[in-house]
Order: sequence, then C-alpha cells, then structure tokens
Amino acid sequence: MDALAEAVLANAGPEELARHPVPQNYLAAHLRAEDVDIFRNTQDKDVRRSLHLGRVAMPELAPDEVLIAVMAAAINYNTVWSAIFEPIPTFAFLKQLGRQGGWSARHDVPYHVLGSDASGVVVRVGSNVRNWRVGDHVVVSTAYVDDQDPATHADGMMGVDQRAWGFETNFGALGHYAVARASQLLRKPAHLSWEEAASNPLCAGTAYRMLVSDRGARIKQGDIVLIWGASGGLGTYAVQLTRNAGGIAVGVVGSAQKAEAVRALGCDLVIDRSEIGLDTTDVATSVEAGKQLGRLIRREFGEDPHVVFEHVGRATFGISVFVVRRGGTVVTCGSSTGYHHEFDNRYLWMKLKRIIGSHGANLHEQWETNRLVSMGRLGSTLTRTYSLDEAAEATRLVQRNAHIGKIGVLSLAPKPGLGITDPDLRVRLGEDRVAPLRGFAPADAD
Repeated sequence: MDALAEAVLANAGPEELARHPVPQNYLAAHLRAEDVDIFRNTQDKDVRRSLHLGRVAMPELAPDEVLIAVMAAAINYNTVWSAIFEPIPTFAFLKQLGRQGGWSARHDVPYHVLGSDASGVVVRVGSNVRNWRVGDHVVVSTAYVDDQDPATHADGMMGVDQRAWGFETNFGALGHYAVARASQLLRKPAHLSWEEAASNPLCAGTAYRMLVSDRGARIKQGDIVLIWGASGGLGTYAVQLTRNAGGIAVGVVGSAQKAEAVRALGCDLVIDRSEIGLDTTDVATSVEAGKQLGRLIRREFGEDPHVVFEHVGRATFGISVFVVRRGGTVVTCGSSTGYHHEFDNRYLWMKLKRIIGSHGANLHEQWETNRLVSMGRLGSTLTRTYSLDEAAEATRLVQRNAHIGKIGVLSLAPKPGLGITDPDLRVRLGEDRVAPLRGFAPADAD
C-alpha cells in the first residue's frame, strides 16, 4: 500500500495528506479491451472471467475534479453490463468521450476501471474546486454532467453529454482511488460505516427520482405502488421511499428469504413471482399474468396500483402496462431481462396510462436523498460486503440475481464497520433504521 493510502487509514489531517505524493499507479478492478470477444460463443457470460484485479496508471486531475481514496464501493447492475460487454462494450463509451479531447482524452485507454458507488476521503482537489477540501469524507453520486451544456442547468440528467460515472466514464469506484467531478460529491452520512454509505447513492437516488421527484411519478399518500424486484438494490429503496411518502408498497420477489427481507422494510403486500407466471415473449400471456397480479392486489386493497416501479424490462413490462390503473403511471429505469418490450398498446392509450423513462438522479435529487439518509429516514440496504480482491465474486452474485439489497466492496477500509463519526446518532436511530436488512446476507455467488 502506498504512503498516501496509509496516511488516510491513519486518519491523518489535511496537511499531512497533502505532503504525501500521489502514487503513479493504483490497484483496481477493471476490464481489458483485449477481452471484449471472450463471451462470443459462451452461454454463461461469467463476469469472473472478464473482471481483473491489477494496477492501473493514475490519471492526472482536471481542474474541476477530485481524487478520492476509496474506502468502500458497491456493485450495481451496470457493472454486470460492462463486464459482459453488452449491449455494447463500454470501451465504446470511453472512445466517444476521448474524442472530445482535452481532459476527456484520458478516459480512452485499453482498460476500464468500473464502479458507480463509492465512499471515501478526498486526497486532492483540482485548481477550480471551491467547496471541497482535502480530508473531507464524501460519497459519490453517479451523474457525470457537462456544466457548459444549457440543458444541464434545467436538469443534469437532460444534458446531451450526461454520463453514468464508472460505466460511461473511466476511473470509477472499484479501486483504491477514484476520480470524480466536484459536482458529484455529497457529504458522507456521519452515522454510517464506509460500506453502508457507499451502498446508497446510485440506487437510492434513482428510486427517489422515479417515485418522489417532480420528474418521476410524484407519489402521494395512499398511492399503491407495485415494485418489481423489491428485494434488490433499487427495490429496497423504493419500498422505503413509498412507505415514507405514505404510500402502499406491493413488492414482487422470487424467494421466501427475499419476501422476508422486504417485509422487514415494511412492505404492505409481498407477492412471489411464481404466483403470477412470467413470459418474456408472448403478449397474450403477459395480459393473463397481469390479470392474475391485479386480482392479488385488488383482493388485498380493493384497487389497482397507481404506480408501477419498473426496471426488470422484457419479462415484466407488458404486465406493468396492463396492471396499472386507468390514468396510472409506469416509471422505468432499466431492463435487466432485455430491452425489447412487447405489450398490448390498447391498455395504454384507451386507459390513458403514462410511461415515464427515468435515468439516475441529478445532483439536487441526490442531495435530497442523501439528506434523508443522513437524517436516518432512509436506511442503507447493504447485506453483504466483499473485499476488493473479491469484486468479481460480488459482481457474479448480482449477475445471478442471488443478492438481497446492496452488495458492498471494501477497498482501502481494512474491515467492515469503520468510518462512523457520529456513533451517538446511530444509537439514537437504532440499528433497525440504520441498516434494516442486516442479517439477510445472501449465499456465495456459485
């Protein structure tokens, strides 16, 4: 371990951190451009074949960037997409960014450091960074935006060159260091450990924009919200946000253990997906599955759902369009089972339903989400933590949908439970609110 990282672990002050030189290279989980075809003739695209742990060159810092000593990171599904090189190799994103020239050219290299969630310590700031200092404890939000694009100033997610950090950019979270723009930073919630704090930004912020923001479904008291994949990273935050808003959370899960987990979050109704029947190709079958799902929800509440929280994609989208009530909203942010959706459009237009596309969260939405976390109104849904040298195993767990909540990765932090700077608040809130899914750890990947 280099001297700067050792100083961070020793809780050195800003002056001492500044005295230690930045290393020329660092340890990171990354992809290699030479591997983009390794899954061409393989059915099981095991991410453990493509994710490598090794040293990569330290990039120079741009004026609007900070260098973060990463204490912990978390796995998101975009890391799976990157590691299986689908729908396209993410090296295409790096090449596109590199063609802009200037500081962007650094991203176009034959390796890609992944990861879109991180917590850590600022160890260097660019010459144009005003609000952050060496030694600050931060979490990193995912939206990498262009502040010179006019659309960004209305909504960061609407900028033409908006990117997902660590997915469409390089030097992401899964390493000893990460490079982020100052406009991505938020104060680390003081009552959380490094790994608990790292698990929140992407999924919690995305769920906030989808459900609470005026750019999403804008749920209100009494709304019935159907949440697909309620036990996963996105779903576990969606359940909490629905309950916080006075809504009624209906979660769909795939096992008894996952059902128990979402009940612990306060889900009002939990449905095992085997009760519905899912078909990824047949529209008529999806309508029948929607009828069955609707009966289960009406039996409990007497009404159809106002909102469907959709990120599963092809396997569920036709059901979502059918089952949401007249005038209701399907809000979608992803398609983990496939991007090509088929549904009976009559149920959309004749019943005046809406589909809202949602992607990530802008900085203000992330700030609002982080405020809820910092106040203890939104709990970290971390269930298991791996070491950095096990990052491929952690990603494999998410690839197989064998996880519950969020899966963390310790980077520089030597063990779980470190980084808590307000233990009194943690005690006042209680562990059930701070980490509501503790004890629901999934099994090993395979």
